[in-house]
Amino acid sequence: MNDVSAYTPPKVWFWKKNATGHFANINRPIAGPTHEKDLPVGRHPLQLYSLGTPNGVKITVMLEELLALGHKGAEYDAWLIQIMRGDQFSSGFVGINPNSKIPALVDRSGPEPIRVFESGAILLYLAEKFDAFLPHDPKTRAECFSWLFWQMGSTPYLGGGFGHFYAYATIKIEYAIDRFAMEVKRLMDVLDRRLAQSEYLAGDNYSIADMAAWPWYGALAKGAIYGAGEFLDVQSYKHVQRWTDAIAQRPAVQRGRKVNCTWGKPSDQLHERHDASDFETMTQDKVGPSAS
Repeated sequence: MNDVSAYTPPKVWFWKKNATGHFANINRPIAGPTHEKDLPVGRHPLQLYSLGTPNGVKITVMLEELLALGHKGAEYDAWLIQIMRGDQFSSGFVGINPNSKIPALVDRSGPEPIRVFESGAILLYLAEKFDAFLPHDPKTRAECFSWLFWQMGSTPYLGGGFGHFYAYATIKIEYAIDRFAMEVKRLMDVLDRRLAQSEYLAGDNYSIADMAAWPWYGALAKGAIYGAGEFLDVQSYKHVQRWTDAIAQRPAVQRGRKVNCTWGKPSDQLHERHDASDFETMTQDKVGPSAS
């Protein structure tokens, strides 16, 4: 085991501004904006400010699924927020999400703009607004809510817990990696057992619960995040693999996962989305004024 016994926590914690680490330049113990900058506004009713991380993908998938159902009011502009450059700390972004995290949505379809932040809240807001991907039956609806909030509550152990200590921490701490690897495998087992009983998380039909969980646990199941597929033996979760593959085949999911993505193959990147035709050319000359 790594020897980390030399560290003794101080009586009162203090912020070391020059601390090293992958996210040291954007992590801080205080809220509020660091600079003044307004957010751009496009021509569609819904304005999304995001990045193609798993939390961002939840919303672009939902919007593309709504459009696929024929909900024209779900047309949207997706503006790129470069979190490693600190775009989320602009005055404009903090104005719509005081927590300075992507994604954030502004609905301008009514008499006054409505802000919505936190990915689970955005999914619920859109599902209720368009009456889609949210069951009506009380029992199934409760199941959908339960799995949606399961994802919101559990995934920080995958991202900020396991992902940080396994992939990003400057010192590999065996205790931390073991602690969070155990929890992530427990969560994958929870998911696998549920999907052994049900085609989708809420039941027979695809819902916002699946849209919330798939970008995280589906990516993990395919070894696409943290390079930890073999380490966590993800292939052993057969029902998660089946569910992951089924959702990945949906055309709206394939579109949504490209929006605001800035890494990987060029064919998988649509930095900003302002019109459905942007997917046809995947060219960035259609990108509007940058949010960064």
